[in-house]
Amino acid sequence: MCMEDKNYKVVKVFNNNVVLALQAEEEKILFGKGIGFGRHADDIITNTTAIDKIFAMQNPENLSKFNELMNKVDAETVAICEEIISFIAGEFKEELDEKIHISLTDHISFTLKRLKENDEITNPFLIETETLFRKEYEIALRAVEILEKRTGVYIPDGEAGFIALHIHSARNKGKLSNTIKYAFLSSSITEMLEDELAIELDKSSLDYARFVVHLRFAIERIMNNSPIKNDLLNTIKRKYKVSYKLAQKAAKIIENSLQLKVAADEIGYIAIHVEKLRTYSKESQ
Repeated sequence: MCMEDKNYKVVKVFNNNVVLALQAEEEKILFGKGIGFGRHADDIITNTTAIDKIFAMQNPENLSKFNELMNKVDAETVAICEEIISFIAGEFKEELDEKIHISLTDHISFTLKRLKENDEITNPFLIETETLFRKEYEIALRAVEILEKRTGVYIPDGEAGFIALHIHSARNKGKLSNTIKYAFLSSSITEMLEDELAIELDKSSLDYARFVVHLRFAIERIMNNSPIKNDLLNTIKRKYKVSYKLAQKAAKIIENSLQLKVAADEIGYIAIHVEKLRTYSKESQ
């Protein structure tokens, strides 16, 4: 790795492998095996030191929040989170939104505190998160393994779901609110369908996965005001009367949440997927 011909002045040592340092008055997080061993604030790290990766916060507001967070969270937790974030970026082979250094560190720090006090929070969106963001969830499970190994604290699957949401947000310019909306609306509509049909949907089924993914794209179109044409709408209304009525109820849930109108064409497409779920649930009984 080609390094700049400048030295780094240690600001803070997080652990043996992660340090915060200054280079030309710019704060940077340095990653490297043993890079922090035996070092203290104001020590100089030369460019000949084995540095595997460097991260610098670009946005001044984010940098301010990150520094504020570092004063609240213990150094070892920050180091673990930084290594996890580096691992996530490496797995996706892409740069993540830098806000993840704040949001995920804050979340994990609070999570560890709660779990040590036997205070577990149930994740109501776990199934939807696993279905909508499968790759992120798989990486989150591996991040949980790192956390458990480093801290000795058991991390339940629900927390992996929360971490997956942060990962997805970081891959999409920090838009965590939209990510949660997809999961919340999918969960709410699923509950409505189960109540109306007096069934329990198989959330591991391919039909359910397709349904949730379709809802996600439908919600995106509604939020972005990108209407879709449905030439089969009249046929759907006539052929799938029950499913269309349920789709209308699903649309009402979306409208109440987003304060946006759901077009009849979109309702028609939702009805098709509801019909598939109804058919699958009958066959499974």
